Amino acid sequence: MTPFAPADRRSISTRPVDYVADGLAMRGHLAIPADAGPRPGVLVFPEGYGLSDQAILRAERIASEMGYVALACDLHGEARELSGLEEVLQKLEPLQKSSARVRGRVVPAYDALLAQPEVDPAKIGAIGFCFGGTMALELALTGRDIGAVVGFHSGLALTAPQDAANIKAAILLLLGADDPSIDAEQRLLFEQTMRDAEVRWEMHVYGGVRHSFTNPRAHERGLPDWLRYDPVADRRSWNAMRAFLDELWGAPDGGTNAIGTP
Repeated sequence: MTPFAPADRRSISTRPVDYVADGLAMRGHLAIPADAGPRPGVLVFPEGYGLSDQAILRAERIASEMGYVALACDLHGEARELSGLEEVLQKLEPLQKSSARVRGRVVPAYDALLAQPEVDPAKIGAIGFCFGGTMALELALTGRDIGAVVGFHSGLALTAPQDAANIKAAILLLLGADDPSIDAEQRLLFEQTMRDAEVRWEMHVYGGVRHSFTNPRAHERGLPDWLRYDPVADRRSWNAMRAFLDELWGAPDGGTNAIGTP
């Protein structure tokens, strides 16, 4: 069993979802509760390395534990996962600088999720990890009709913060207090942006916690020590996300409101 394996609370089915985004052939991973009728749908945007076991199995946990349909989204095309940090930074740079480019990746994923027959189009959310959290925020900036955005150790640098007035979603950010890539100054600037735009938002900051705290494999790539898994913050942040979404949509029939343990 992998570190991300879903709790066995309900059977789920999965299938690939193909779509085109920013000129790339994308292949996402859709997780569907076995008893799905029209259900809330959640986009799961991965870390900057691309579609990985973490994103796929988090999507499966959302389906198995919460009874929502979840799409783990591709980032680099053909469901690729990059292996080196240098390549990741090279691939992300144009997305971090261009609203058109990053939104060209996230809007087609949103459209692909809406097109699934098991999904209730009135109940759409997006979560993301690291750069994936930024992607979820960028989707909200487009003014798409989504109810919730949740960012785990999410980057807060937005390509066009002036678009915050377009946000319809409630936003939950789950961050490490000792993450040098998302320092207190960035948090305060983001807070002011949300306040000025009158967005419903909240931020949980976990003391002593660094970047990539949800990823048990954060250390495996020989990356700096400020990327570190934290099982307590992982559990608490997941539970915070569940409570946030359950408050918005409730648990579908056959689902469970019990809080899971990653």
